[in-house]
Amino acid sequence: MKFSSSAVALLAAAASGASAFCPAPTSSRRPTTSLFASDVILKKQTGYSSLDPAVIAKYNALPFPDDKILAEYVWVDADGNTRSKTRTLDKHKAESVDKLPKWNFDGSSTGQAPGDDSEVILQPRRIFVDPFRPRDDKLNNILVMCDTYTPAGEPLPTNTRAIAMKAFEGNDHEEVWFGLEQEFTLFNLDERTPLGWPEGGMPSRPQGPYYCSVGPENSFGRAITDAMYKACLYAGIEISGTNGEVMPGQQEYQVGPCVGIDAGDQLMMSRYILQRVCEDFQVYCTLHPKPIVDGDWNGAGMHTNVSTKAMREDGGLEVIKTAIYKLGARHAEHIDVYGEGNELRLTGLHETASIEEFSFGVANRGASVRIGRDTEAEGKGYFEDRRPSSNADPYLVTGKIMETITATIDAPEIAALDRSVA
Repeated sequence: MKFSSSAVALLAAAASGASAFCPAPTSSRRPTTSLFASDVILKKQTGYSSLDPAVIAKYNALPFPDDKILAEYVWVDADGNTRSKTRTLDKHKAESVDKLPKWNFDGSSTGQAPGDDSEVILQPRRIFVDPFRPRDDKLNNILVMCDTYTPAGEPLPTNTRAIAMKAFEGNDHEEVWFGLEQEFTLFNLDERTPLGWPEGGMPSRPQGPYYCSVGPENSFGRAITDAMYKACLYAGIEISGTNGEVMPGQQEYQVGPCVGIDAGDQLMMSRYILQRVCEDFQVYCTLHPKPIVDGDWNGAGMHTNVSTKAMREDGGLEVIKTAIYKLGARHAEHIDVYGEGNELRLTGLHETASIEEFSFGVANRGASVRIGRDTEAEGKGYFEDRRPSSNADPYLVTGKIMETITATIDAPEIAALDRSVA
């Protein structure tokens, strides 16, 4: 694993509360204690790695064989988290996803198979460049997004990609674009103290100055987000931006526009890269939609922007409104697949609509679905579904939206929210 210069700097930083990003005095003298002494091994409360970057660099400098590549197979487990393992392949197998071999893993250890029949098959679906094992010989090691099957070829119940594919099949003519806004919250390794928060307490200032902020008193975790951003670009993910969010310690990045099922593949791989970057920085990352329930703090979502070919053409605004009416008619069905713990976030406060009621409006962040002012002015464009939570499965979200907006539904017209509350 190769550390970025910013990550190496953080390996020597203290990690209690906001001090995770404050340089600490260091000594040039090597420790003389045993590797297993309490002050040398990795300690959960410190938030930094005791591994010597010089030792890591020595092994990273070893050349790769010129006829081999490393392939990191990534999949989604029973809880919606990413897992991975590595294999060595002949370099020609990385030329296309069709040339990659299937693989398998022990599904009894991931909650995806019983112990007496535990083999789960990994089917490669999408190749990305591996940003954690770069090479200088014009070859690339790769990350491989996979989905999961039984040995008989049946998709597992947890294979939500296969579920989404059913919604996309036969709808290529729609040319649907998705843009996914992934919010997340960074914590110290105690998993209780967000970055920038005092240990066991609350920030002295309410939310407001932290959104898209600068300055050490406002922005916490920029180095992590920037490292993730560059790693995603290197991997070939269509990451389109990042920003600090409303709650201190909360960040966001955007993936897209991506077409159809590729939105789920790219978002899932970006989550894997995010977690790997946080592993390097020794910072805990959560996708929980409401990690802090006490106090006046925003939750975290995965706002989903949607545009079909017809929505992007003249007269597209009426197509958008028809799609929104369909989403309203199936509001409960969408909420069921829009993430765990979302009821803690969708309260009607903190830039959310109530989970109990569907609404839409122009430029209204208190609505379930928002139409941007540019879309309204131009009469075409896209809409934003603000209901999905930050831990929502992007395959289920995009697949469900595709299913609903292409369905034949007798959906009643819905009045837009008054602009005065936008």
